[in-house]
Amino acid sequence: MNERIENLKKAKAEQGLTYEQIATKSGVNLSTVQKVLGGKIESPRLDTIAALEEALYPGHISEHTARDNPREISIGNQDFKTIIENNYFYKDKTMFIKEWWESGDVVTLITRPRRFGKTLNMSMLDYFFSNAYDDTRDLFKNLAIWNEPEYRDIQGTYPTLLLSFASVKGNTYEMAKQQIIQEIVSLYRKNQYLIESDFVTDKDRDYWNMVGYDMPDAVASNAINFICELLYRKYNKKVIILMDEYDTPLQEAYVDGFWDEIKSFVRNIFNATFKTNIYLERAIMTGITRVSKESIFSDLNNLKVASLTTAKYESTFGFTSEEVMSALDEYDLLDQKKEVQKWYDGFKIGTKNDIYNPWSITQFLDSKKLDAYWANTSSNMLIDKLIREGSSDIKKQFEALLKGESIETLIDEEIVFNLIDRNESGVFSMLLASGYLKIVEELGEIGMRKKCRIAVTNNEVMHMYEDMVRRWFEGGSSRYNDFIEALLKNDVKYMNKFMNDVALNTFSSFDVGNRPSEYAEPERFYHGFVLGLLVELADKYHIVSNRESGFGRYDVCLEPIKKDNPAYILEFKVHDSDDEKTLEDTVKNALKQIKDKNYDADLLNKGIQEDMIYHYGFAFEGKRVLIG
Repeated sequence: MNERIENLKKAKAEQGLTYEQIATKSGVNLSTVQKVLGGKIESPRLDTIAALEEALYPGHISEHTARDNPREISIGNQDFKTIIENNYFYKDKTMFIKEWWESGDVVTLITRPRRFGKTLNMSMLDYFFSNAYDDTRDLFKNLAIWNEPEYRDIQGTYPTLLLSFASVKGNTYEMAKQQIIQEIVSLYRKNQYLIESDFVTDKDRDYWNMVGYDMPDAVASNAINFICELLYRKYNKKVIILMDEYDTPLQEAYVDGFWDEIKSFVRNIFNATFKTNIYLERAIMTGITRVSKESIFSDLNNLKVASLTTAKYESTFGFTSEEVMSALDEYDLLDQKKEVQKWYDGFKIGTKNDIYNPWSITQFLDSKKLDAYWANTSSNMLIDKLIREGSSDIKKQFEALLKGESIETLIDEEIVFNLIDRNESGVFSMLLASGYLKIVEELGEIGMRKKCRIAVTNNEVMHMYEDMVRRWFEGGSSRYNDFIEALLKNDVKYMNKFMNDVALNTFSSFDVGNRPSEYAEPERFYHGFVLGLLVELADKYHIVSNRESGFGRYDVCLEPIKKDNPAYILEFKVHDSDDEKTLEDTVKNALKQIKDKNYDADLLNKGIQEDMIYHYGFAFEGKRVLIG
């Protein structure tokens, strides 16, 4: 709301209008006009703001149209021109153009979670700056940027290249490389007219003809630089480059195991395109992560980074709370404000604490149903890999997050993919950059990293995590569910059958490194198993796990939410061949430990009857499990 009032004030000053003139043009009472534009009404009526906007921006179609005639929502449409021409639902982000241009930065990297409006904003920039389109001025005449006269003069005047790596998802190096090459070849096809220009030499044509699906790496690296040169010679103006989702091939390479191969190929392209390119006017790169400088940006010292923790462009990507509330009002959904906040609020960018992802909000406005829209838009393979294969410490931290608690960790904004899985800082930094965690509190800096308190972003993300954990035990999940059912029925025979199935299917998934599972620490499997309990029984039990490490005990307590239900204490022990001849001996020692250390005491103090507390010993030897 404040932003809209500020825009109205600016339009009043630029047009030299008096309050009386605005009142006459808008039909709004003079006193109200003075109070609204003077900032003396904290929450002016939306129809009043819409009337003033119509008066100050002739032909402007207010984003707060009447509730009985809301704008159509075009789900998944990322073409700015199509959205504006059809008056589809849109939040005006055009002041990003001014903010970026006035920064003076040569190369800007903006990192935001997926589905946060990056592609739509890049499309907006393309239509604003590019001289390749027929008149596109009408697209912007009713938007905020058109209140800036100097920007009307530069609209549509620059040669502009827009390319995206969003679809570069090959699962081998050769496939990913070919997909990047296809994007470059596509640029050449779109600009085929250049090679037919009078200024082109035979050597130029020779190089142009080398650019193709089978071109050498050296040609691919310099291809964007070369087309910039031709554009400069054609228009006598340097080129704006817009590269969307630059890090998609890098994330896929890490997941599929060819990171070391692709990083040099990508680094060479970036160096020639953004560092040594004398025909470059400005460039923007967008992505989810800030990949470490040493990995691919080592030669790029003219890079300005705007990450989630920096204030620059903090309102440009994603919806602010004000924008969401106005959208709910437009679609007559303000009565669901609190639920929408629980489900979709929680993202923090710079100083803005209440940022929503646009994908979920537009889906909700369209369907009017609360659901996990954003978290279900991809397979989340990288996130799954980092947590499932993470150390026992990471899983212990994740247990707390699944319970709705916050944890303290170090955050490094530069993602080092080849080291990401070696410490919890790398894992949680990746989860934060991807939007799956939020910073609750910044606790200080330690060297180049920040110490932060973090938590799960919102209800939608929590549902994504729960579904992810369930998939760990597929093979199926029915076996795991059957195990839970057998546990609650105290059916030891079936517990043994199902637990051995679960262990066989999942032990290797939780065990990473070069050692075989029978020699690996069992904590990874144990804490993965506990996460499964947390997901499946959260509505009936408080799950408490002992957090000791090493080859000692790992007891789990299932404390019933309703005191008349049974409680369970599970003791996990790894078979010690020096002290125990058989797995049966290990089970006996586990049960003895529960009794000797009086683990029942806390449950008894909470009013649970002794005969309603059940003890189980779990003995592990490699992938063999015995329960007693």
